[in-house]
Amino acid sequence: MSRNVNGSIPCRPLVALLDGRDCAVEMPILKDVATVAFCDAQSTQEIHDRVLGEAVAALLWDGITLSREDLMKFKALKLIVRIGNDTDNVDVRAASEFGIAVCNAPGYDVDEVADSTLSLILNMYRRTLWLAKAFAEERQIIGPEATREVAQGCSRIRGDTLGIVGLGRIGMAVALRAKAFGFNVMFYDPYLPDGVDKALNISRAVTLQDLLFHADCVTLHCPLTHHNQHMINDYTIKQMRPGAFVINVSRGGLIDENALATALKEGRIRGAALDVFEIEPHNPLTGPLKDAPNLICTPHCSWYSESSCRELREMAAQEIRRGITGRIPDDLKNCVNKDCLPARMPLFPSAPIGSLGAASLAGFHTLADSINGVNMGNPAFMPYAPGFLSAMVAQSPVSIPAPLPTMLESPIVANRPASVATSMGMKQMQHMAAQPNVPQHPRNSSTPKSNCSTVQDAVLSAET
Repeated sequence: MSRNVNGSIPCRPLVALLDGRDCAVEMPILKDVATVAFCDAQSTQEIHDRVLGEAVAALLWDGITLSREDLMKFKALKLIVRIGNDTDNVDVRAASEFGIAVCNAPGYDVDEVADSTLSLILNMYRRTLWLAKAFAEERQIIGPEATREVAQGCSRIRGDTLGIVGLGRIGMAVALRAKAFGFNVMFYDPYLPDGVDKALNISRAVTLQDLLFHADCVTLHCPLTHHNQHMINDYTIKQMRPGAFVINVSRGGLIDENALATALKEGRIRGAALDVFEIEPHNPLTGPLKDAPNLICTPHCSWYSESSCRELREMAAQEIRRGITGRIPDDLKNCVNKDCLPARMPLFPSAPIGSLGAASLAGFHTLADSINGVNMGNPAFMPYAPGFLSAMVAQSPVSIPAPLPTMLESPIVANRPASVATSMGMKQMQHMAAQPNVPQHPRNSSTPKSNCSTVQDAVLSAET
């Protein structure tokens, strides 16, 4: 085990993967700046108290939700990175009030989602899935009459109009691919500047109704907000061309599934392909879509490939690293609530003031490197589960500085003496000056809130 020049054990911030176990991709990126622990939890009730008290950064997929009440349980948390595009499972407004930066990892799946979209569109037009099912059922298809019967509904692509709702990264990638297949491409996106249509040689619809009226196939590539919930509903379906196709690989809440099921049964919509649903995980045996004809459903996997998954995890880990080695939120690349947070000093200063002094200025204390779980390098890779920590410590071949919980006098930024806070360029609070050593929970009502009244529109317009 390495030691500092003064012989003290190096102290690194604790980063927790809240709802997973595999840290093989993240460890090479973080191992020299942080101790990584996995929790494999589905709620904060399953997270070890040590993690709740010491974790300064958290990684999470979509398997756990962090509400205001959940965020209050973390005593040192300063950074949350969602491993994915959206932050729907994090209360971003509450995190902003508590001074916690929230980040996502956009753009990793542009090619995969665009390719999946075209695959679903081709299935609608060429009915590949249904033809494969007919062949698997050993139906004999001999002669033009049998072919016409089994392939009924197959359509020519060239000359049809593809309507794209939302021309962000993925929407633009779909547009470029669709043009190669012979589609006339039209898009609706009120947030893009003029001239995008001319640059891409595609058409622009002034209103959503205009796009629905002209499109033979409508594909959705916009984020879900409270403004566009059930964008595709009974009213807008009636504005579509009779027999149009609908594709959704964006967010399930964009479509009213009851209205879509009715339109499919009545033939107003010729076919639909969905990778996302209002309630996930989707059960094809229940819900309004269970008996709908001409429907393709996939389990929210259009984003996935071996390459995209690895790139996603690397992006998330790099964001954690930027937060640890740089300044929050200034050095974060994908912070969705940056405008709601004050400029801050480095999370973990690297000045040569000793390991414990650095940890004190950083506002947290961490487990020492002497706690070794799975030997994946230094720092330790530690699975946290009730009862596991004590057993792991007991088996550790290296002694642990005692008492570990008292390595620091002040576990969080808000409890530091006024002199330390002032030296870090932080706003001095009156109650700190009067009672600098009185412990105070970082999430209580006296914590100064952000002057940002709402989460910025950037959160709502993040690329899907």
